[in-house]
Amino acid sequence: METRQKSMESKSLSTNTPNSVKFLIGGIAGMSATMFVNPLDLVKNRMQMSGAEGSIREYKTTFHAITTIFRNEGIRGLYASLSAGLLRQATYTTARLGVYQILFERFRELDGRPPRFFINLLLGIVSGGLGSFIGTPAEVALVRMSLDGRLPIEERRNYKHVFNALARIIREEGILRLWRGAIPTVTRAMIVNAAQMPTYSQAKQLLISNDIMQQGLPLHVVASVMAALITTTVSLPVDIIKTRYQNMKVIQGKPEYNGILDVFQRILHKEGAVSFWKGFTPYFSRLGPHTILTFIFIEQLNIQYQKHILKNQVYSSTL
Repeated sequence: METRQKSMESKSLSTNTPNSVKFLIGGIAGMSATMFVNPLDLVKNRMQMSGAEGSIREYKTTFHAITTIFRNEGIRGLYASLSAGLLRQATYTTARLGVYQILFERFRELDGRPPRFFINLLLGIVSGGLGSFIGTPAEVALVRMSLDGRLPIEERRNYKHVFNALARIIREEGILRLWRGAIPTVTRAMIVNAAQMPTYSQAKQLLISNDIMQQGLPLHVVASVMAALITTTVSLPVDIIKTRYQNMKVIQGKPEYNGILDVFQRILHKEGAVSFWKGFTPYFSRLGPHTILTFIFIEQLNIQYQKHILKNQVYSSTL
């Protein structure tokens, strides 16, 4: 009974938040989290390209990758793709979390409980697909900027920042290249959201309803780690295909890969099935904290917004 009452109170607070504010909160939360975990995103991309096509692996472990990048490129090297990471969050995360929260409130149970699991799953898929298509240009820039430092100096693209990257891609390759790899990007996002969003909310609900944990930071951390582990496992194979495809170059008029299926087949035949989970540690290490921080920021921003509204209502009533 107490759990249902809390759910009803939560619903009342959420439904008082305008849709525009939900989008804004989602974007700010994602961008704030990215400030902390961007280096791990860069390391993940570097490790996914390490040993490509059966070549010598540049990095043995995640720690080796971090220390090598830091030694060769400095702290700026670890944050080389930060501007692209922030733009990705401003587009992709703003859209996916905003859409998800709106749909989540729309499909709540009548007694205030969260939507049933399979409904929640569908909401994650829809919001992830829409958000990722909007964010694909920033994703392409992010992949290229994070991998530029591993190339020989004469082969580097040397983008100054994300907007320079987008402008040069349009000028040098055409505007459609901004959506290169849109299919694996959208597929990955749908898988991530289908796993991450429902797993997080269901884990939280399960832990609360069974009196295992109560609302608070420890609950958010445990639920986020559970969501991140499942999400990493199911989405990493699509992510490595996306990374390879978006980073490919056209050499003498001929692209490195003939398509997404070609990327899949060449990884499988030349590197083995295990290579689809290459970069698991940095991916999980990035996704775990990012998930935790994003949801913490969302919940705290929502609380602060509700306090602001309540304060204004009290002030207005005294006039």
